[in-house]
Order: sequence, then structure tokens, then C-alpha cells
Amino acid sequence: MSLQQDRIITASHQPTDFDLRTGAMILVDKPMDWTSFDVVNKIRHGIRHHLKVKKFKVGHSGTLDPMATGLLLICIGKYTKLLHDLTSANKSYSGTIKLGATTPSYDAESDEDAQYPTDHITNGMLLNEAQNFVGGYAQVPPMFSAIKVDGQALYKLARRGETIELKSRDIMINEFKLQPMKGDKVDFFCACGKGTYIRSLAYDLGKAVNSGGYLTALRRDSIEEYKVTDALTVDEAVEWVRSVDMEAQVIPV
Repeated sequence: MSLQQDRIITASHQPTDFDLRTGAMILVDKPMDWTSFDVVNKIRHGIRHHLKVKKFKVGHSGTLDPMATGLLLICIGKYTKLLHDLTSANKSYSGTIKLGATTPSYDAESDEDAQYPTDHITNGMLLNEAQNFVGGYAQVPPMFSAIKVDGQALYKLARRGETIELKSRDIMINEFKLQPMKGDKVDFFCACGKGTYIRSLAYDLGKAVNSGGYLTALRRDSIEEYKVTDALTVDEAVEWVRSVDMEAQVIPV
């Protein structure tokens, strides 16, 4: 199954004359403090209410943490079969890293647990170390993640104060650009392959400059050729779903 251009729903392309069950992919800009499942659930509820059905397939192409914003590819109907391929797609992000401290979650979702000096860090040092990550590197995922070990998500263990030794995973960083430091913070852009944790990259950058680092802001800018600048808000996506012509729906008998 492949994507049809007329079934990719964007801010500038919102057709209303086809059967939702046949499938579509909706570009959605996830807001801060929403989980990716919150977005899926909101759109699913809109479809179920519009079609007056109890069940309808809706899924997303890759989780964003609640703190993060940006592009989610939401597949509905038969297009949910494409989710596996979309999850493996290349992605790009922009955001901010705070240097001089770490947190257990590697982002601002948890409190700082250690502080480190930053006086020795220069922009040149950061740029040099950033380039060392470009290409393949063995990344250890954060304990606060949805990765499952023995059937249990790591973040559940982490919330109980448990830690286990995690194995590194080979991931690909295609581009990692840093802006000049502003105080103890540095803005970045990163293009990467599947399985990359930007939180771990922030932590590893801090470690590379003999300090600490954690993520304070993150936005997913793109997934392959799809851009967040073309995305709908959650409310716009629900409004589109409810505008689809009921006469075009093939209702099962």
C-alpha cells in the first residue's frame, strides 16, 4: 500500500468527498503538554462521533514526549497499515539544550539532579563536539522512555526509582548544528534516522564538553518530506474530519 497525494491532509489540502475508511494521512502539529495518544484519541473521537461508529482505526507515526511540540503523522482507516514504514522514516528537530546540569529524564520534565561547571565551554568546543556525533554513533536511550525490557516500559521502572544497565543502540545523525551559546543554553537543529533520542543526544553533548546537559525545548520539524509548516492544529484536524461528506461514506451493513 502506498500514499496517494490526494489523501495527505494538510493546511492547504482538505478534501471532503471521500470515504474515511479508505484511509488518509493527516499532518498534525502536536501542542505542548499533550501526549501523542491524546492527539490520536481526539481525532478518533471526532471520527467516531461523525460516523456514529464505536470503533475506528487511528494511529501515529512516532511518539513525541509531552514537553515536545511538532509534526505527527496521523493515519486513519486503511492507511494505518503504513505506520510501520513511517515510523522508520528520517526526522528533523529543533530545540534548546541547557548546559551545566542533568536531570533523570534528560529533559525538563524532571528536576535537576546534578550541576556542573560551564565556564570552560566555548562555542568552538561545542561545534567541534557536535560534529563528532554526525554519522553513526552508539546511543544509550534514557531510562525515562517507552522502550520495554522484559515486557515492562522503562519509564515505569524509572518512576519507581529503579535503574538497569541499558545497551547502546546504533543510530544515525545526519546533521547536528548548534547556534552560539546564550548564557548556559544553546539552540540546535538535528536531522536523524530512526530510533534517535534527542534527549540522549543533549545528555551526551553535555558529557562530551565535560559538563552536563539536558533538553529544555524540542520541536519536530519534519518527517521525511512532510513539514510541520504544512500541518493542521488538533482542532483543525477534528474540524476537517467533521466536514467530510457523509454521502461519500461506505457504511458497512
